[in-house]
Amino acid sequence: MKLYPIHNGNFKLDGGAMFGVVPKSLWSRTNPADDMNMCTWAMRSLLIEDGDRLMLIDCGIGDKQSEKFFSYYFLHGDHSLDSSLESHGFHRDQITDVFLTHLHFDHCGGAIEYNEDRSFLRPAFKNAKFWSNELHWKWATEPNAREKASFLSENILPIQESGQLNHIQRQGQITQNVFENMDVFFADGHTESQMIPMIHYEGKKLVFMADLLPSTGHIPLPYVMGYDTRPLLTLEEKGKFLQQAAEEEWVLFLEHDAVNECCTVQMTEKGVRLKDVGGLGDFF
Repeated sequence: MKLYPIHNGNFKLDGGAMFGVVPKSLWSRTNPADDMNMCTWAMRSLLIEDGDRLMLIDCGIGDKQSEKFFSYYFLHGDHSLDSSLESHGFHRDQITDVFLTHLHFDHCGGAIEYNEDRSFLRPAFKNAKFWSNELHWKWATEPNAREKASFLSENILPIQESGQLNHIQRQGQITQNVFENMDVFFADGHTESQMIPMIHYEGKKLVFMADLLPSTGHIPLPYVMGYDTRPLLTLEEKGKFLQQAAEEEWVLFLEHDAVNECCTVQMTEKGVRLKDVGGLGDFF
């Protein structure tokens, strides 16, 4: 097995929305904001090469939305999904599996593209199986008013219409052996049945954190996003998860941290806190 970080570029979101009830005087110490109160966030995927399987976990925001839509999110940076794949010697047509942690637009927008004359939408990975789960799929396709703006039908429905959609069967909070060398932790605080991949790699556990832990700045328990539908549940899920991550020295792969690719955590008198940061290669 080999792992490759895939960088899809950066975008911006409101700092207050990203840190919920925590005041700016505290969260801005780790995530400084611009004069519009916007903070920079990465869209970082993970590519897993394991035998004949080439799996991409999440795929960024894509490029098919309107100029007006993208103007809200200030996309910037030198990276793209295709250039990042190419830097590791891969092409999107080689991807066999696209694992979608959840269906918010910054995680799955890159799954669907327009054809050459923009007359219809199609999967951007023509040879891949797409993986979601039935509970989250129903949640995303029948969205509540709070999340409706994050679940865009043009990102979601064409996956099913293509016949390439597959569902992982949830079995409790942790479903083991979903794929070889991978378990899945299901988290319900941010959105229903968000899937957190837990990868067994070189004798360690690497966890793709998605929106359970967007950045190192979110490690203290009260630092919960305003986007979360059940913030008290996130508090509980994150607390239990980070305690075990500290005890068992898991490596946490950060999808949205614009500075830090990976980190570890440790127990302190103040609770779980940051231990080490670095790139994927610094931990393996």
